[in-house]
Amino acid sequence: MADTAPPTPRLKHVQCLGSGGLHRMAYWEWGDAANPRVLVCAHGLSRQGRDFDTLAAALCGEYRVICPDVVGRGQSDWLADPMGYAIPVYVADMVTLLARLDAQTVHWVGTSMGGLIGLGLASLPNSPVQRLVLNDVGPVIEWASLQRIGTYLGLPAHWPSVEAAADALWAISQGFGPHSRDQWLALTRPQLKPDGDGFKPHYDPAIAVPFRLVTPELAEAGQAALWASYDRLRCPTLLIRGEQSDLLSAATAEVMTTRGPRARLVVLPGVGHAPTLVQADQVALVQEFLRQP
Repeated sequence: MADTAPPTPRLKHVQCLGSGGLHRMAYWEWGDAANPRVLVCAHGLSRQGRDFDTLAAALCGEYRVICPDVVGRGQSDWLADPMGYAIPVYVADMVTLLARLDAQTVHWVGTSMGGLIGLGLASLPNSPVQRLVLNDVGPVIEWASLQRIGTYLGLPAHWPSVEAAADALWAISQGFGPHSRDQWLALTRPQLKPDGDGFKPHYDPAIAVPFRLVTPELAEAGQAALWASYDRLRCPTLLIRGEQSDLLSAATAEVMTTRGPRARLVVLPGVGHAPTLVQADQVALVQEFLRQP
């Protein structure tokens, strides 16, 4: 009788070097570990690799799917120096990860921060990234969105139950779009760590330290560097935008279709920042793009 058990991920770790020494980055591996076709799915600022369970389960027959917990999140180490929580460090960690995987080429799906990590990696000379999905992120990050995220990022939180945590997280995640209760609970459980008589967020609260140092002037200055990276991209690029996104503006998204790789833009109605890539139409959208020759 054929095995009909659903696919499940394997938790692995890789040692990475930062300014403060070594740290371990966790990653979730789906599919055949010998498959040379590698897909990396990178999560958003306060999320973790299990966000991609639905997408990974759908694609692990075609790819070796790798979903890292960026350092400071999920099952990865926390950094002694919070200033290490920065995109250049994350890009360096991913280079180490790809070396561990012995991946000659890679397809990349990045949501928000994970998209910026992918952008940084894909813009490097001789980059292994051959196809890139930017999920609701671009070179211009709207200041209003950063202010919204700053209202909750890193603040102390404790919930007596998974259900209570799901309710609290939903209150700050309306931009993710409609989800069934089961879908939302599945997205919530990996966001939690046991904390005595309940649960706390999975991530290091100190990820908020460098985030809170960003000013409108610094954000604007960073745009030039991000546009330069975007203009260096040579790989086919899919840009997904939530129609109601407050982080990626419609104007920025349109410019991204005319510069650099001239991204293919798909706007998802009824969704803000950021699409979770859980819904069947979103999974199909990514799958169709990655399958293109």
